[in-house]
Amino acid sequence: MSLFKRAIVRPPGTNFSDGLTTVDLGQPDVSKALAQHQRYCEVLESCGLALTTLPADDRYPDSTFVEDTAILTDRCAVVTLPGADSRRGEIAAINDLLPQFFEEIHLIQEPGRVDGGDICEAGEHFFIGISKRTNEDGAHQLAEILSSYGFTSEFVDIRNIKSILHLKSGVAYLNSKQLVVIDELADRFKGYEVIRVDAGDEYAANCVEINNSVLVAAGYPSFALRLQKDGHQVVEVEMSEFQKMDGGLSCLSLRF
Repeated sequence: MSLFKRAIVRPPGTNFSDGLTTVDLGQPDVSKALAQHQRYCEVLESCGLALTTLPADDRYPDSTFVEDTAILTDRCAVVTLPGADSRRGEIAAINDLLPQFFEEIHLIQEPGRVDGGDICEAGEHFFIGISKRTNEDGAHQLAEILSSYGFTSEFVDIRNIKSILHLKSGVAYLNSKQLVVIDELADRFKGYEVIRVDAGDEYAANCVEINNSVLVAAGYPSFALRLQKDGHQVVEVEMSEFQKMDGGLSCLSLRF
């Protein structure tokens, strides 16, 4: 299992509640979101990650969800082109930052669209979600870049699955050939041990394995217990305010 050493994060801005959302869970409390983000960062550090923190940017209310701006591998970085017009400007800060850490950096080009939340890395293989935010052109561009570095990939079309915005809203890879999946995606993946998320616990599918721990959204005790019984060290993190804005645990950092 490869270990993560670093993560890039960005706290929510004062206008976080003005961001995009497809759910109706109420307006987020920005002060509470800031506290939850701080705790999230503390958990990343406890997992052994050195954090690079970008400043909050009120020009882009969704910019705390830094995962959508890049795909980072141990061989290269790919700066995305987000599917939502209001988020295109977020990539500038990431594009400026990544040369500190990567020699090989690629850019998704028009008319391609890619959100990092649609890209699930499973070891040497990548699942590339085609969604409302990631189009086929962007998916093909990304697959070609990854292939040039020896990675394999496949497309997973989620455009007809109304319950999730991004692929990783419903799929998470655990570094043991295990995939956590929602029911609607459970039959899409062959050759993996599939852990189905119970009905009502779908939000918990966006969990994140970091080194020897699995971060899980707080409030889903039965799911956390299942992972613990399977031998995983589980860390529960409160995510209520980010859930209101379609955000999950993976969305809040770029790990590498």
